[in-house]
Amino acid sequence: MTGLVVCVAVLALASAYGVLHRRRSGRIRVRGRDDGKRLGAAELGGRLGERATLVQFSSAFCAPCRATRRILGEVADLVPGVVHVELDAEDNLDLVRALDILKTPTVLVLDVDGRIVRRAAGQPRKADVIAALGEAV
Repeated sequence: MTGLVVCVAVLALASAYGVLHRRRSGRIRVRGRDDGKRLGAAELGGRLGERATLVQFSSAFCAPCRATRRILGEVADLVPGVVHVELDAEDNLDLVRALDILKTPTVLVLDVDGRIVRRAAGQPRKADVIAALGEAV
């Protein structure tokens, strides 16, 4: 009987964690540790957008990364002056460590000066990306 109670308790805790994790994944939020951090053309391997830049950290075998690439590309095409830059996390380990990137995809929203204003870990929704651009532009 004790084993059954423990099993039910573990399943309940795991389910609660799964629901919480799913709700938080992909949400764009302000992160205090990003205050003052900037990225430039040298780190990105390309130019910054005239109004904002969407930086995506991806990995080769990441299925949500492909969907995120599509979403960010559509937003960059939709909003004038916004550029989408995708970086391979494995090829940019120093930058990944410096920015505390823990999972792929991770999306950073940069303002015109390259300052990080928003961050999302996981696949963001298109509407959330567009809303996050409001602070960057």
